[in-house]
Amino acid sequence: MPSHRLDPIDRKILAELQADGRMTNVELAKRVGISAPPCLRRVRALEEQGFIRGYHADVDPRSLGFEVQVFAMVGLQSQAEGDLSAFEARCRDWPLVRECHMLNGEVDFILKCVSPDLSTFQTFLTSELLTAPNVGSVKTSLVIRGAKDEPGVPFEVLEERLSRSA
Repeated sequence: MPSHRLDPIDRKILAELQADGRMTNVELAKRVGISAPPCLRRVRALEEQGFIRGYHADVDPRSLGFEVQVFAMVGLQSQAEGDLSAFEARCRDWPLVRECHMLNGEVDFILKCVSPDLSTFQTFLTSELLTAPNVGSVKTSLVIRGAKDEPGVPFEVLEERLSRSA
């Protein structure tokens, strides 16, 4: 389990940055109970080790004109590794596809797509996704509303688990 390489201060740094990635290093150090220079060294080490993959703004798609969110369940004709990788690469090139996850079960991939309107998504669906090599089936579900959209991981669950095993 990778979290064993992290001490409690590292996990606290990650939890705080996950909640607010814009805080200053001085504020972060204060929140985790260490001085600023070692805090900055720890953050840089967490970045270099890949625990922190990047920083971004959490934008509101609807306020930016992206009114439609769709989940597309994709079945491929072939699940050979080369075909799976080729489909993943194609998904990375489609701007409307914001997330792509390979699944175990009835479908091979689930895609989270955003679009300014239903017509734009329909064009993407019929001219790009359905005609992509190796795509055998696509089922779509239009999102009516979202009830939860939390980034990252639940650190409180990890801390509870680690305290039980200690």
